[in-house]
Amino acid sequence: MIDPGAGRALFGKYARDWIEERPNLRPKTIQLYRYLLRSHLAPAFSARAPADIREPDVRRWRKNLLDAMTDRYRALVLLTVFGSLRWGKLAALRRSDIDFQARTVRISRQLSEQRGGGFTFGPPKSEAGHRTVAIPAVITPDLASHIVTFAASGDDGLVFTSSEGKPLRRSNFCRRVWHPALRAAGLPPIHFHDLRHTGNQLAADEGANLRELMNRMGHSTTRAAMAYLHGSGERQQAIADALSSRAAAGLGRSEIRPSGTRRARRRGRAS
Repeated sequence: MIDPGAGRALFGKYARDWIEERPNLRPKTIQLYRYLLRSHLAPAFSARAPADIREPDVRRWRKNLLDAMTDRYRALVLLTVFGSLRWGKLAALRRSDIDFQARTVRISRQLSEQRGGGFTFGPPKSEAGHRTVAIPAVITPDLASHIVTFAASGDDGLVFTSSEGKPLRRSNFCRRVWHPALRAAGLPPIHFHDLRHTGNQLAADEGANLRELMNRMGHSTTRAAMAYLHGSGERQQAIADALSSRAAAGLGRSEIRPSGTRRARRRGRAS
């Protein structure tokens, strides 16, 4: 049986409500999310119900956007988002740091650029910076293909290098690759570091608690991780519904089911 409320919860309205229900987001982040919705997501999905948007649809949409990024650096962008990694940690990764069977990335060092040229590799600034980060299965094929095609040879070979095979320099990457890719994709001039913020926010939205966020981000204090923990109205209602189910079972009462719109939103997140 089809839920009559599901047809009314179209993606466009659902996405606008999702943004509005997150009052703790920075103004710049809200502006960016609204722009991405208006210019990129809405044209593709606005008139469809979230439950009707399938994984192949999202893959095709993502491919069109990622085509603006050259093949050499596509995996770098994906790992920055879904691994929530800083530039220096990414630029220092070696082949031996990637475990495809466990789907993890080991962070044990970072690359620092020296004034006047040159590079140095050293340990993370804090003990919390030494960590192992789990990565989603969906990006492992891109990462595996990148290592075969572009990574330096040997277990200690750098995963990400310049086209000349040298360690990456952030200023050169932004000028030659990042900014042209943003223009080609029709995106505003956002910072590369914003990708890490996006990954942290996605992890928090999926239910990562404070300690889990700190471990993923490599922080020893709670201050930075707290910025990503926000209580949206939708999340609070989901918690209330779960408590209602427990209470109903304990009190021997019939459970009051969530509204059709709320169930449609949940199916949209699951799809």
